[in-house]
Amino acid sequence: MNASPLPNFWALIPAAGVGSRMAADRPKQYLELAGRTIIEHSLACFLGHPQLLGVVVSLAADDPYWPNLACARDPRIRRAEGGRERADSVLNGLLRLSELGAQERDWVLVHDAARPNLARSDLDLLLAELADDPVGGLLAVPARDTLKRAGADGRVLATVDRAPIWQAYTPQMFRLAELQRALADALLAGVAITDEASALEWAGQAPRLIEGRGDNLKVTRPEDLLSLRRLWQANS
Repeated sequence: MNASPLPNFWALIPAAGVGSRMAADRPKQYLELAGRTIIEHSLACFLGHPQLLGVVVSLAADDPYWPNLACARDPRIRRAEGGRERADSVLNGLLRLSELGAQERDWVLVHDAARPNLARSDLDLLLAELADDPVGGLLAVPARDTLKRAGADGRVLATVDRAPIWQAYTPQMFRLAELQRALADALLAGVAITDEASALEWAGQAPRLIEGRGDNLKVTRPEDLLSLRRLWQANS
């Protein structure tokens, strides 16, 4: 890890999704985990960091859950309007950051609202490794399982070499202006943007992969939440 001081940064949490695959009575970021909501855990690692400049959370306009959380009254956290897709929510969050005084060259870390197990060591690693990077990058883990390419009939076409394959995690760390420009241009062109790195890739950049911990899990399905509960109980 780079021994130079860690850079200051802003955090952006897109949290306007409904999480339909959880089949719950509320968006997954508001489900309970160890006495707090998932989004509160996802925010905690950033709020405890001395280099944090501020946080923007992009929320649905009619979100009834956020105002009831204690963190909604934290002066370091500001709200932005969520969009139809993740990229829209991130773009709105970047505009809000600019309104709050963020500069074009400031680092912005975009993190999933439903990824509550980010370790401080991974956050520091990302900040240290990318502090002077010309592009930025993201936490990721190398693919560990055998990969198969499937046909339309659901049968295996081929086994894929997993050596160059990585699974993208968050946070993803980019300069504010460059990420904003890449997202805006990609959306205007009708490009499908699945994460922030894919917007930079479409713009011709090559984000750097920083290997993080495999337990930085995103809660997508009910079994993900059960896995995290078991993990935290085992570590308590």
